[in-house]
Amino acid sequence: MSEPKAPTPTPGDTYKGWLFKWTNYIKGYQRRWFVLSNGLLSYYRTQAEMGHTCRGTINLATANIAVEDSCNFVISNGGAQTYHLKASSEVERQRWITALELAKAKAVRMQAESDDSGDDCPPSSPPSAGQAGGARNAEVQSTLRTLGNKVEDLSTCNDLIAKHGSALQRSLSELEGVRLGGDAGDKIRQVTERATLFRITSNAMINACRDFLALAQAHSKRWQKALQAEREQRVRLEETLEQLAKQHNHLERAFRGATVLPASLANTPGDSKGSVPGKGDVSDEDDENEFFDAMEDVPEFITVPADPKYHRSGSNVSGISSEIGMDEQSLDEQSLASNPESPQPQEVEPVRKRRTRIPDKPNYSLNLWSIMKNCIGKELSKIPMPVNFNEPLSMLQRLSEDLEYSDLLDKAAKCQNPLEQLCYVAAFSVSSYSTTVHRTGKPFNPLLGETFELDRVKESGYRSLCEQVSHHPPAAAHHVISERGWTLRQEIALASKFRGKYLSIMPLGTIHCIFEKSNNHYSWKKVTTTVHNIIVGKLWIDQSGEIDVVNHRTGDHCHLKFAPYSYFSRDVARKVTGVVSDKDGKVHFVLSGTWDEKMEVSRVMQSSRGGGGENGTDGKQKTVYQTLRARELWKKNPLPEGAETMYYFSSLALTLNEPEEGMAPTDSRRRPDQRLMEQGRWEEANAEKQRLEEKQRSVRREREREAARVAGPTEDGTHQDNYKAQWFERTEDPNTGEVTHIYQGGYWEAKEQGSWGTCPDIF
Repeated sequence: MSEPKAPTPTPGDTYKGWLFKWTNYIKGYQRRWFVLSNGLLSYYRTQAEMGHTCRGTINLATANIAVEDSCNFVISNGGAQTYHLKASSEVERQRWITALELAKAKAVRMQAESDDSGDDCPPSSPPSAGQAGGARNAEVQSTLRTLGNKVEDLSTCNDLIAKHGSALQRSLSELEGVRLGGDAGDKIRQVTERATLFRITSNAMINACRDFLALAQAHSKRWQKALQAEREQRVRLEETLEQLAKQHNHLERAFRGATVLPASLANTPGDSKGSVPGKGDVSDEDDENEFFDAMEDVPEFITVPADPKYHRSGSNVSGISSEIGMDEQSLDEQSLASNPESPQPQEVEPVRKRRTRIPDKPNYSLNLWSIMKNCIGKELSKIPMPVNFNEPLSMLQRLSEDLEYSDLLDKAAKCQNPLEQLCYVAAFSVSSYSTTVHRTGKPFNPLLGETFELDRVKESGYRSLCEQVSHHPPAAAHHVISERGWTLRQEIALASKFRGKYLSIMPLGTIHCIFEKSNNHYSWKKVTTTVHNIIVGKLWIDQSGEIDVVNHRTGDHCHLKFAPYSYFSRDVARKVTGVVSDKDGKVHFVLSGTWDEKMEVSRVMQSSRGGGGENGTDGKQKTVYQTLRARELWKKNPLPEGAETMYYFSSLALTLNEPEEGMAPTDSRRRPDQRLMEQGRWEEANAEKQRLEEKQRSVRREREREAARVAGPTEDGTHQDNYKAQWFERTEDPNTGEVTHIYQGGYWEAKEQGSWGTCPDIF
């Protein structure tokens, strides 16, 4: 069957179609798919082979094209390659002849230009950037393809030489053991034939090497010239970038730094007694008082170094007294020094030695798209996922990882100044994201009624309990009590959507932290987590959104902004900025850093309103803060050695699934599918995971039937799930008005007594 009519090819076109190629006298002509591109004619058995297997290629620049009859024609490059081809019709043959002649003329012209460009004389007039780039790309592809064919010829000749050389060696060995007689002539004739084959193959190898060397030498000068041009262009770009950097640095020094915060948190007019130092007040060499470099984005408020007098003077400024001495003393050190009730160092009793390694993650391949293509738009909790996408921890254990830096709350509990305490609480809210930067694995969805305890009284002074209190929507309640003067509680429900290219996870719920001594009650919410490159590329995680940490007793608050990643942004990645303000909106501290590395704090000494022109955008005023030098508030702990083979777990995460004595029957460490995955037995883990999920569905159906029998169906015809949590009670929060689960006690007493009689059988 002939191909559909196509227009007459023009120079530069890629021409494709079916032709019949002569193979041998047994099979005759066989149908093959031919492709003419960049002066090369290649053929394949089918169109599907184009991506991986080329059956042969001939360079038209040195080829002869001859027409035999109405449908047949021959292409030969001088004897090494000859294609006897037949078209389905005379018209089709003429189309191919025209395309081949045009391609040959262009190939000859390109080869001549290539030879000319190898000379030392400079080119007359360069083509446009687009034309030059396309021509260079086509020539490079053509040359690489030709060199590849030559390398394949060399490889074939090498195999033949080895084969015939071995045969010749065997014949010579046999000849040595033959007595002169009737069979001597046959042996000598056999040796002569094999020696002739070896000589022919060697000559072919030499010729192939000569062709390869000639082709490489022909392009070497041109490639050297192109490489030199690229080097010169790179030098010019580096010089341009250096000039731009100097100009940018000059502008930065003129502007004297910037950071981000909403203008709504600005000072009241009564606080704006000072003004921004001008160029004469702060010299370019006064780096000692510099806060931090200017941001690339348009700032919503401005920070500048405080006047040097604030570093030396103890006079009151904007209501701040001798606390200015904090510039020479870290936040926690000053707070502890001013706290007469701070405990003295004492001997710490030896604690249990916990594990520092888990089995390495197996390298199992999986077709992600085959699973995810039917899940677009669905809730993540309703998608059946194999353990290949998981990490061997449950969501309850991931929630407990928020306590990685509980020492920040220990320091906060010792603070007498509520604003300083708020700085530590804000740093703690940021630190909980530091473990997620490389953790692209999905935690196991907890089963309804599943619990996880984290008893770290001896090491860190706290006890933590999590329980899965709802399955649809999934929600977990968490309660932590510390011997060092603070309590943390939260109920987190996850709303997640798969968008095809990325996965958005929106935590719903509020985190509460209460300090016993001061009775300060803080609350905040989590930001959105986004997992990018779900289908193609390397997975990576970003955090974005805003957090407001509020002190419900004093009215103080901290506003934090997690900047989303932008490919075009010149700012530091994963940046977090914020301010700490009192109930009147007066800013006392500025926070800055990244959610995966560290946070710093600077005390605000004075503030003023900036103008709408130089400091503002669209006429909006910005607030200018004079700050002392930044002090480190929190820094991420380094990952353990070999973390990349252990799911990038932190030192705390490595211990979360370690079995312990006295665990509740519902503890996450008893989950068989999670344990099998940690041991590298993923197939068994997948089977066990399906069994547990089906068991949970059966229990839920039975519970709904029981509820329907007692109370009947709801108005919409569905049945109400009357599940009640084991250790948490659903009640209204007095500060936020939210209905949430709060710990009702009894768990640790049950553990001490070893009495778990009321715990459900979920595993």
